[in-house]
Amino acid sequence: MPKSALRQSCLQIALSLVLVTASAAATQTLSGTLRPAKNDASLKDWLENMVWHHRFTADEIRSATGLDAAALKTALTRFNVTPATRPRRPANAPLLTLPYPGGRHPRIGFLDGAIDPQRETKISVFTPWDDASHVVVDVPEALWSNLGLTYLAHTHIPTIFDKQGIKLPPLEWNRHDDGSLDLTRRLPNGISYAAKVIPGRDAVRMELWLTNGTSSTLSDLRVQTCVMLKSAVGFNALTNANKVFAKPFVAVRNDTGDRWIITAWEPCHRPWGNAPVPCLHSDPKFPECAPGESKRLRGWLSFYQGTNVQSEFARIQKLDWLAVTAGAR
Repeated sequence: MPKSALRQSCLQIALSLVLVTASAAATQTLSGTLRPAKNDASLKDWLENMVWHHRFTADEIRSATGLDAAALKTALTRFNVTPATRPRRPANAPLLTLPYPGGRHPRIGFLDGAIDPQRETKISVFTPWDDASHVVVDVPEALWSNLGLTYLAHTHIPTIFDKQGIKLPPLEWNRHDDGSLDLTRRLPNGISYAAKVIPGRDAVRMELWLTNGTSSTLSDLRVQTCVMLKSAVGFNALTNANKVFAKPFVAVRNDTGDRWIITAWEPCHRPWGNAPVPCLHSDPKFPECAPGESKRLRGWLSFYQGTNVQSEFARIQKLDWLAVTAGAR
């Protein structure tokens, strides 16, 4: 065989091995997202979520629901869920905010750092300029304490409960008529956290509570809250060069520089971005929490069209976004 043909053959073999490895890795990282629907109402709701808004492929829907091809086709026909039946959003509606259904990994890269991503921490917020583009927000992605890594929304570094062989039960977001979402998780040692997400026309406001149900004071209560950009067209370049870090604000601009996605949490501990994911972080930190006490953090996510993002930071800072929300604890 000529040397050029041999080199070409070797390249083809190497590429095939890369593709097989990548496919296996993708399958591995999605194996924990399968959630069969509990009843017809739940199945219809999730199919609408996946088909109308997340624009999932049939394979992605099957990965999320466990339905085989025939059962999926039957369900879509029975519930009349197709792209053509997608309802039109009212002009003045709040930003579309939905539970993330799983079935599609929310990251582009660094997948070995997020195996089996849990869907119950994740919400999708759709952009106002493109109803197919969205960010996926982990609320929270991780929680540390003086005890160690206390909670993680995927498999990567073992938590204090992983080390004890304790598996946390799957949960789902509670959905309310006003579009808000909330969830409470009680951990095996008595610590509990609660998340609340409140979409508005101008922004999505977020809150996290931590309650100390242990007998000792908790400290070093660092939190990771991640805004993943994979499905936001024009914002998902694998770089931090398109991001601005102005504590507590972290923002990413699109490829043409005239649109921005902005997030902030208070009190902010660390603003940063992870280029391979790619994602935004304005990571907050709870103050020390004595036994029986609860502490609160507040977060923000919004969209901006323009080129002076610093002025938009200043405008947001003047808003009362840190105020207690209606119905909050």
